[in-house]
Amino acid sequence: MGLRLKFNIVLTLVFAIGLAVSGVVSYRLLQANARDEVLRTADLMIEVARAIRTYTVESVRPELSHHLQDRFLPQTVPAFAATEALAGLPQHYHEYTYKEATLNPTNPRDRAVDWEADLIRDFERRGGDGAVITGTRATPTGPSLFVARPIRITDEGCLTCHSTPDAAPASMVALYGDNNGFGWQMDEIVGAQVVTVPMTVAIENANRAFVTTMISLCAVFVVLYVILNVMLGRLIIRPVTRMSEMADRVSMGDFEVEEFEERRGGEIGRLGASFNRMRRSLEQAMRMIGG
Repeated sequence: MGLRLKFNIVLTLVFAIGLAVSGVVSYRLLQANARDEVLRTADLMIEVARAIRTYTVESVRPELSHHLQDRFLPQTVPAFAATEALAGLPQHYHEYTYKEATLNPTNPRDRAVDWEADLIRDFERRGGDGAVITGTRATPTGPSLFVARPIRITDEGCLTCHSTPDAAPASMVALYGDNNGFGWQMDEIVGAQVVTVPMTVAIENANRAFVTTMISLCAVFVVLYVILNVMLGRLIIRPVTRMSEMADRVSMGDFEVEEFEERRGGEIGRLGASFNRMRRSLEQAMRMIGG
């Protein structure tokens, strides 16, 4: 087995072990990072929804409030405005779903399902604004990630539509009825902003990054493999092969072989100088014997 073959076998084994370890570590890190990125995007969507809610309350509803007695406009409701705006996100975010889940909503589409109701009750137990709950839940289509923040009544203007049916705009009561969405109180947590995204989104993002990383590592190995083999051939194998051929000829009594020339220093240079001294000593000894 030649020196080059031994070197390449060892190099390949080292790379295979390094690639395996790097693959395991990078896969776990990329999965975690992809999951965190999805959750950060979901949290950003909630912040955007809050900004839309604030804009609706402060700018849109005052301008349209005088129309509400004749015709109720859902666009003046912060929850409706935020939900409709985020439903029109670009195609890149089509897997993300936003809902303002409420225990006692005016609009039936906002009614919290079982797991969302549990989140709201959890917020009630925790209390305080700014709380965030993230996690994973099982769905018929696979696991999903979610981010949730509480909806707390902090504006007395909200109680105009949600305190009693008598205080609410008649057009709203005519549209939604007087059985739901009333009895809210100041500082009460009535619901939760929830963004849900399939776990497959994070997994696909991580897998793409993982494949790119592995391809990059393999490309680096190929480049190093070529460079190291070229250096091995020029710096070690070629000089040693020349020295071996010269030693064979000298051992057969051929002293017409020119001396080994190695201008570079290092181990190969010192080995060549030693070989030349040995050759000259052997040639002198052979002449003395033959003389």
